[in-house]
Amino acid sequence: MTAEHPKKSVRIDKWLWAARFFKTRALASKACDLGRIRSNEIEAKPAREVRVGDMLRIKNEAAEFHIEVLALSDIRGPAPVAQTLYRETDESKERRLREAAERKAMQEFSPLPERRPTKRDRRRIIQFRRGS
Repeated sequence: MTAEHPKKSVRIDKWLWAARFFKTRALASKACDLGRIRSNEIEAKPAREVRVGDMLRIKNEAAEFHIEVLALSDIRGPAPVAQTLYRETDESKERRLREAAERKAMQEFSPLPERRPTKRDRRRIIQFRRGS
């Protein structure tokens, strides 16, 4: 089974799903509708065709990716095969690593609780969240 597709283009929502940027095609389609996917700096609709050489900017729950399309596929395969469909730019990799380091540094400053909340503490937390 090869990742190559005999066509010259594939729907962007299918390609994003096959390249494992989203768990389902519906999520990929929704991301397109919300304007989180840009193809060659143009907002992409779910039915937009992806071609080899296109530059995509993808925002998903994990991070923002800037990638170049290297191959086409509308079949979701194993992760190592999916990673051969695209190449991430160096700037994108650096930015993602920097943001991950910043998030990790922020976690170090947040105080850890000394113990688990008691039943009374949990009730107070629930009341606080409800706004009572």
